[in-house]
Amino acid sequence: MHSIPYLIRIPIMNALEIENISKSFGDVQAVDGLSVCVPAGKIYGFLGPNGAGKTTTIRMIMNIIQPDSGRIKILGDGANRGVLDRVGYMPEERGLYRKMTVAKVLAYFAGIKGLAKRELSQRVPQWLGRIGLADWAQKKVEELSRGMHQKLQFVVTAINEPDLLILDEPFSGLDPVNLDMIKSIILEMKQQGKTIIFSTHVMHEAEQLCDYHLLINKGKLVVDGSLDEIRSRWNSDAILARLQGDTSFIQTLPIVSEVKEQDRHLEITLREQADPQELLHALVDKVRVHSFEVKQPSLHEIFVRLVGPQEEEIN
Repeated sequence: MHSIPYLIRIPIMNALEIENISKSFGDVQAVDGLSVCVPAGKIYGFLGPNGAGKTTTIRMIMNIIQPDSGRIKILGDGANRGVLDRVGYMPEERGLYRKMTVAKVLAYFAGIKGLAKRELSQRVPQWLGRIGLADWAQKKVEELSRGMHQKLQFVVTAINEPDLLILDEPFSGLDPVNLDMIKSIILEMKQQGKTIIFSTHVMHEAEQLCDYHLLINKGKLVVDGSLDEIRSRWNSDAILARLQGDTSFIQTLPIVSEVKEQDRHLEITLREQADPQELLHALVDKVRVHSFEVKQPSLHEIFVRLVGPQEEEIN
């Protein structure tokens, strides 16, 4: 496996600071008073349904559009002059020159980002080998499949070894093998001290990969923090239990609202304010309890609680 060369820079406390930014388009309030700090050297998820304001926020970070109000500080630079050279941005709308060869388009964008020819001669074949496109180096971009194009776009973003990577829906169009490949590269870059922000509406991807999560809806912050911090704000109302014996009585218990089978377990949903210990006592009296676990809510479940299923557009 090829390793990715990198430069060691003096670490900073926050890679990105957003303070009370807002942006409207006519009567539509796309972002509404959003504030967030992204710690350096971490993977940070911008999460929410399609249309939540994630891409608009990213475009303001990248100075593509200006906020109506608020402040953005990138890599310790409040003026953002020149600092964007240290940022790699992969937009949701992919844009590579389709008539150029894979190797040339990668060298072209890397050159724009300041890499010398000597560096290009090493990094271009190294990266193409890493993502499985070495045999396609002399093929035109238009000959690539959607997944290949996606991988190439990722390398265009990462080849200059930016301190901050911002990836808008980076996993769209990837099969499971290539999805795992890109995830492994992202984790490797984190180990090298890079900061990665990625926007997604697919919660389980963020749950697996991110150190911190920002959930936004209708342009407003709904919740942010680590997964453990977010989970700690909600009491779980679900129990996973593996039981032996006749369990039909469980649904009749006053503290139980729902019982579902899940693999070899039962998922028992308690009514509001019910005590799991009360359920355990009731079970022990009538069945053999092999396991009893208070289920931690997933990001998906937390999202549905906060936003509602009518808003949800999660894959």
